[in-house]
Amino acid sequence: MKKALICGITGQDGSYLAELLLSKRYEVHGMIRRASTFNTHRIEHLYHDPHEEGPQLTLHYGDLTDGSQLARLIRKVEPDEIYNLAAQRHLEVPFAPPEYTGDVTGLGVTRLLEAIRETGVATRLYQASSSEMFGDAPPPQSEDSPFQPRSPYAIAKLYAHWIVRNYREAYGMYAVSGILFNHEGERRGETFVTRKISRAVARIVAGRQQKVYLGNLKAVRDWGHARDFVEAMYLMLQQPAPEDYCIGTGEGHSVQEFCELAFGHVGLDWKRFVEIDPRYFRPTEVEELRADPSRAMAELGWKPQVSFLELVNGMVEADLSKVGLGLEEARQRAKGLP
Repeated sequence: MKKALICGITGQDGSYLAELLLSKRYEVHGMIRRASTFNTHRIEHLYHDPHEEGPQLTLHYGDLTDGSQLARLIRKVEPDEIYNLAAQRHLEVPFAPPEYTGDVTGLGVTRLLEAIRETGVATRLYQASSSEMFGDAPPPQSEDSPFQPRSPYAIAKLYAHWIVRNYREAYGMYAVSGILFNHEGERRGETFVTRKISRAVARIVAGRQQKVYLGNLKAVRDWGHARDFVEAMYLMLQQPAPEDYCIGTGEGHSVQEFCELAFGHVGLDWKRFVEIDPRYFRPTEVEELRADPSRAMAELGWKPQVSFLELVNGMVEADLSKVGLGLEEARQRAKGLP
């Protein structure tokens, strides 16, 4: 039974990845930060009684800001694979706090690489790089496109991306970076624009909210489902040689298109409920991120399964269920809205 360590297991990607690896009979270990409140709701359904046979999920306290703690954890678990999905990012304030973002998202990866090197544990590392590193480079962006980051988060991610490559070349590590374009789903955090929209649709129909306030509706992103993207992460660590890949659908859609489909799914005109708030505009905007995933498709045999329409509809329906509504009931209620 292979063992995997997931840093950032309580996030959207971490929960889907844990599901995938458990289905492949992995022994899965997850690193979580100590906090005054629990944030494990995305993985509670994966708990397996340790007294029963079967793949196990075990959680450990750890933090990317503590290198010695990372080394102890790696030495204890001795994982075959490590997936680093942990990062500091607050979407409502994408430029703050820049120092902490750099420490966790950038230097944290250096600490993880050093922990692997110092312990001597034979493991393979996947690092979650971001399409934000491309910034305003012309689309579609591929593995050969220039990096032109436009925020402290993107700059920290780029540092992490290059340090992974440096350790791979300097020490012969199996360490790879997946440059993932936007990937969403029913477990997306509520401050991300896609979930902010789908949640607003449900709450407006339920009478709990009147408007949703957004920033740049013209921004174009390559949106896929996180469940598809974690499959690519897994495949990247199964290859005979380490390589970095761009992972995306190859399609670009604007925030406005997302609004149109999300509100339209329940029969509403998005223009009646969406307001622009200048506070949500970035100091340096990234207008379009759209992947060229041809290399990943050819060499990994990976292909996204969930379409953009299916993604939007699924997120809306999941949020409707959270307010106790089915789709047909929501559509009937939408007809009665002023």
